[in-house]
Amino acid sequence: MKTSDVVAMLSMGAATGMGAAPSSRFVVAIGWGALGATLLMAIMLGVRHDLADAVWQPMFWVKLGYVLALAGGSLFALSRLGRPGASLAGIGVGLAAPVLTMWAIAALTLAGADTVERAALVFGRTWTSCPLLIATLSVPTFVAMAWATKGLAPTRLRLCGAAMGLAAGALAAVVYSLHCPEMTAPFVGLWYLAGVLVPAALGLLSGPRLLRW
Repeated sequence: MKTSDVVAMLSMGAATGMGAAPSSRFVVAIGWGALGATLLMAIMLGVRHDLADAVWQPMFWVKLGYVLALAGGSLFALSRLGRPGASLAGIGVGLAAPVLTMWAIAALTLAGADTVERAALVFGRTWTSCPLLIATLSVPTFVAMAWATKGLAPTRLRLCGAAMGLAAGALAAVVYSLHCPEMTAPFVGLWYLAGVLVPAALGLLSGPRLLRW
C-alpha cells in the first residue's frame, strides 16, 4: 500500500486504527539501540572514572534529566508523526520545554559567573568532540528506530525522519552522559543539543527514502 492510498482511506474515514504500531516494536528498538550505543561507548570511550562521585552532584541529574526529557519528547513526536491523521498537538511543547529549561539554567549560570569564566562554562574541555561522539553513538539507535518506524504508516516522511533521528540522538546523549565529564549547563545546553541535531538532520534528509512503504 502506498502513502497516497492511506491518504485516500483517511479521507473516506476508513483508516480506523491505521498506523497504530505495537508499542513492543519501539520497546525492542529502544532496547537494542541503547544496548548498541552502550557497547559502542564502552569500546570507544569507557564510563567516566569518577561516576560514583559525579552522581552526588545535582548537575549530573540535571544533565541526565535534560536528555531523558528530550528523548521522551522526541519519542512522543515520533509516535504521532508515524500515524496517519494523528494530532500533532503538544509536539512543539514537548520538544521545546527541556531545551528552553536548560537554556534558562545556562543563562542564569552565565549571568552569575565572572566574565573570564564564561568561555570555559560554554566550551568546557570537549566541545570539539562532544557533538561528533553523540552523533556516532546514535547510529545503533538510528538503525533500530528506522526499523520500528517503518512498521508504522507515516505520511510525513521528512518530519517523521527528523523525529526518528532526534530520538536516536537524545538516547545516545543519555548513554554519552555516563562518559562525559562536562557538568555545566551552558555546555550541555549547547553542545549536547548540537550532537542530537546531527542525526535529526540525517533523518530529515533520509526520511523519504528510509521510511517509504
